[in-house]
Amino acid sequence: MEDVAIEGRTGGTGSSSGGEQKQPARRGRRVRMTGAQRREQLLDIGRTLFAEKGFEGTSVEEIAAKAGVSKPVVYEHFGGKEGLYAVVVDREMRQLLDGVTGALTAGHPRELLEQAAFALLDYIENYTDGFRILVRDSPVAQSTGTFASLISDIATQVEDILGLEFKARGFDPKLAPLYAQALVGSVALTGQWWLDVRKPKKAEVAAHLVNLAWHGLDGLEQKPRLIGHRKN
Repeated sequence: MEDVAIEGRTGGTGSSSGGEQKQPARRGRRVRMTGAQRREQLLDIGRTLFAEKGFEGTSVEEIAAKAGVSKPVVYEHFGGKEGLYAVVVDREMRQLLDGVTGALTAGHPRELLEQAAFALLDYIENYTDGFRILVRDSPVAQSTGTFASLISDIATQVEDILGLEFKARGFDPKLAPLYAQALVGSVALTGQWWLDVRKPKKAEVAAHLVNLAWHGLDGLEQKPRLIGHRKN
């Protein structure tokens, strides 16, 4: 059981020179957190601080102070700042990956592109702190890797869809991974830009992303050629 409690004071009545009586203030009942509750509290605090200040700008002292605990409590739960950061990033990566892969339910390829774009923009809108953490350069290795590897995981989902479309249209399906990386990468980078500007509205951003991707795919050449002087 955790050793840090939330305390309050309650007023009363006792004697005074004006005849009014006030009782001495007494301490409120100590409210203790379980180990699981404290862990979640530290994760929430760490997530907010890492999003605001980054890994290097956040200290164990600040995390402990905001939680109302001593530094050893943070070390007890996570082994240090690195351990806390790794858990925060791992959770955010899984949240984003699950959201994108879970959104790919439609049968029509264009609608699948819309769903993927919306899933990423939804995550940015609803988990802004998490996205800010993910797009920073991570100094700590996580079990799920880096943001770049996460985008690659999402691209793998799109790759299977593109592969089927390429085959049906007479294109080389072996090139599907390249196009999947390009499509998902463009959405991710646009998402980073939209994170700060938040204009235009989310649906409009998704529509423009799909417009570029869909009509770009629709006009693909089976054997694309270069028109400039450079050939290698």
